[in-house]
Amino acid sequence: MEPVCRVRRSRYYMRRLLGLYDYLVLYLGLTWLGLLCLGWTLIAAILYPLLPVDRGRALGRWVVMMAFRLYLASLSASRRCHFDLSALDALRHEGPLIIAPNHPSLLDAVMVISRLPNVACVMKSSLMDNVFLGAGSRLARYIGSEPLRQMIHLAVQDFQCGSHLLLFPEGTRTTHDPVNPLKGSIGLIAQQAQMPIQTVLIETDTRYLGKGWPLFRKPVMPITYRVRLGRRFDPPSNTQRFMVELHDYFANELIHGSAFYATGELSASDAAPPI
Repeated sequence: MEPVCRVRRSRYYMRRLLGLYDYLVLYLGLTWLGLLCLGWTLIAAILYPLLPVDRGRALGRWVVMMAFRLYLASLSASRRCHFDLSALDALRHEGPLIIAPNHPSLLDAVMVISRLPNVACVMKSSLMDNVFLGAGSRLARYIGSEPLRQMIHLAVQDFQCGSHLLLFPEGTRTTHDPVNPLKGSIGLIAQQAQMPIQTVLIETDTRYLGKGWPLFRKPVMPITYRVRLGRRFDPPSNTQRFMVELHDYFANELIHGSAFYATGELSASDAAPPI
């Protein structure tokens, strides 16, 4: 019996140590991201009034991309978080378009922006004054979501710089599986700017940092994220009909993706390589 008890104790202590390691990975990682953002905020606040708009925009977007890429790389190095984001690289040299992902967690914008050097992000207006994100967002000429008319005008105008527009059609993180009702603003922007919409499917095996997830609650780990490109829609002529079609497309694709995870066809080792 004694050898059996020793094995059980050993396994118990290993589980405890692994649990502690998982906490360190997640929350030292979040601290690291906060320090990156805060450090850049201090620099961006100085550069914003000094740099011409074009240079400030280009520098701001490049730095945010590299900071997010560094954060995700540090999580990947732990072997407890796996990100397959390589599909986004195909968009890097594309002309202006709208990038429209589903929105399961707070990491979604981080993942998309980490692969693209010239993307304007539509973000909650309150975040534009956030101490961690505000100055960097303004330097990068990100776009506040309110007021709606101004948001649409700035988004349409930004395409003239050859940039991509990152806009989450759900407007907030997903609360109704597989996808929330969509906001009509994406259809209006696409119609007014005559821009195609590239859908992006973000699939994960965790609800970590989803809507309502407590910040200091640890998920079951390892966790995996996979991003794949979906259908590209032409600019709509009828926005109401388009929004119905877009919602149905997301719902069908995400249900299929959930089945993909459930059958175990995507393992952590499959998702590990590309950051």
